[in-house]
Amino acid sequence: MKPSRRLGTVLHISSNSGNLILKAETSAIIGEPVTDRDNRVVGRVFDVFGPVSNPFVAVKSELDRPERLVGRPLYVRRPGRAEVVRH
Repeated sequence: MKPSRRLGTVLHISSNSGNLILKAETSAIIGEPVTDRDNRVVGRVFDVFGPVSNPFVAVKSELDRPERLVGRPLYVRRPGRAEVVRH
């Protein structure tokens, strides 16, 4: 299992894009998988925006009913040492 770090709590869903909006508690990389507390993938990091000292993260949800995640913490998967791909 890949280690996870808490990304933040879902504040709301963007009315324009439908993305989940979180206040970042850790760094995020665009395209990185985002999971719930049970380590199920719920989407991917779509954008990081706002001030560098206090950024927000937009997550493109892969769920049918993403509104169920509002108020819940989400996590980012981080590859372990053996999983890092070298080119």
